[in-house]
Amino acid sequence: MAAGAATPKWIPHSKSGKCSIMIYAASKSSTQSLHFMRHHRAKFKACSLSLNGCRPHGDIQHLTMPVGTIETRTLASVASPAMAMDALNSAVSHLISQPPLSTSGIIRLQVAIEEQIEAIDWLHSQSELLLPRCFFSGRATHPSLGNGHSSMSLAYEHKLISVAGVGSAIFFRQAHPFSYEDWLSIKRFLSERCPLIRAYGAIRFNPKAKLSPEWLPFGSFYFMIPQVEFDELEGTSMIAATIAWDNDLSWSWGNAVSALRATLCKLSSFIAKFPKQPPRTSIIISHNIPSKVEWDLAVNRALQMIQKNHSLLTKVVLARSTRVVPTDDIDPLSWLAALQVEGADAYQFFLQPPNAAAFIGNTPEQLFHRKWLHITSEALAGTRARGATTTLDQVALDLLSSPKEDMEFTIVRETIRSKLEAVCENVLVKPRKAIRKLPRIQHLFAQLTGRLRSEEDEFEVLSSLHPSPAVCGFPTEEAQILIADTEVFDRGMYAGPVGWFGGGESEFAVGIRSALVEKDMGAWIYAGTGIVEGSDPYLEWDELELKTSQFTKLLKLDLPQRQKVDVYEH
Repeated sequence: MAAGAATPKWIPHSKSGKCSIMIYAASKSSTQSLHFMRHHRAKFKACSLSLNGCRPHGDIQHLTMPVGTIETRTLASVASPAMAMDALNSAVSHLISQPPLSTSGIIRLQVAIEEQIEAIDWLHSQSELLLPRCFFSGRATHPSLGNGHSSMSLAYEHKLISVAGVGSAIFFRQAHPFSYEDWLSIKRFLSERCPLIRAYGAIRFNPKAKLSPEWLPFGSFYFMIPQVEFDELEGTSMIAATIAWDNDLSWSWGNAVSALRATLCKLSSFIAKFPKQPPRTSIIISHNIPSKVEWDLAVNRALQMIQKNHSLLTKVVLARSTRVVPTDDIDPLSWLAALQVEGADAYQFFLQPPNAAAFIGNTPEQLFHRKWLHITSEALAGTRARGATTTLDQVALDLLSSPKEDMEFTIVRETIRSKLEAVCENVLVKPRKAIRKLPRIQHLFAQLTGRLRSEEDEFEVLSSLHPSPAVCGFPTEEAQILIADTEVFDRGMYAGPVGWFGGGESEFAVGIRSALVEKDMGAWIYAGTGIVEGSDPYLEWDELELKTSQFTKLLKLDLPQRQKVDVYEH
């Protein structure tokens, strides 16, 4: 054991050491949306609850309430990852010797490391058999991953850059559409006073669509609070271990402790800084669904529907799945690291349940960010490639002046504004229309802000904003029917919400510019494009090619076979 790690030193988070969550009273109203089960504070349906796959027993009406203990314990900072692991193991042993009295709860043990280490390097240094795994990174130029602000939070002084996690202290997965009850079952483990206890995950684009084999392990939604988490912050790092239990859900303190110890003993404190480039390889199979001919037919059919007399449909987003199999296995983390290099203005995410492929992405589009009652959302639509020079990059002027692109963008912006106004006060749109330039592509962009009437309205924001016209169309129901009739592949989590729930803060991106990657099976790469009156099937296909190029270009890099590997001293 490293020096100074033998005895855990607690830095109290509050006088009582516990946190609480406010759960609002239920009402009886109940409605059904196309994508989410909206119950609007309905009576809690016990059958939807589970914890790590365990089902409840007995009278569980009280499971709408917060768990008995929600606590964060901060240990003294250390100099290296190895010392941090020693400190965590010691703290877990101390906790086992003095177990909490409550029958349900969640406790996070965290220790700061006095150097900044990239979270993706830590994750890559762990065994790929340690599942589930997750990674989430906010946008560098639009920081909103959240600092975990709290008067007693270590992260208050350091901006949180990215988070990686292995194992699940809790996971939530169901086959039915994500519901208000499911949201409650996650939120009962979260608290404003413990801001870094977060549930990371994703929700299917259309949970009513048939699950294909590659998406089956994800269910209709998948969220996890990591057992062991590595937080990359500005100037420092943090590693944390989380224990969660609930006797009424057949997941006891003993179960939780045994599972955490099993994960801790498999972790490596040797963290290699691996190259942000995948090894050179070539594609042996590339198959588009739909094909180019099928795409042209689908777009023309959509245009006919839009142009019909008395048709309500004004926009539909059609997507393509590209299956690629390279000569060598694809490491999804290497792909994600390569995306990070050009993804400063995008979210990077990685989600891999047990026995599943990894869902990865580099998306520029925010669905919403909530901090207390303050909500922000974005409208993003219209696409042009970036120019190789400043002069050629003036194609943005064409994007701003195009009637077709303006129509597509206005539909997205005004729909989001209307949906926010239903649950928010003082909705503002600023800028109303601007250009967001990404490394390879540029879009029309607007930002919307508002103030929720209640924090519980977070579920209403999520369920109403998804799916937006940017990934589905308008009106939603008509667009969804056409998508279901046209597309013959499973979108899965592509274009669905991906992000995290916290106590006083939550954030979700839209899961576009994404791929499902399985090391020995290749990858499914997804992209979509908005079809409105005036769309050209050939140009829309070119847009799909542009959007998928951030992945396909990784398979064509000509790199040296040997790469220098730096190691963080420990």
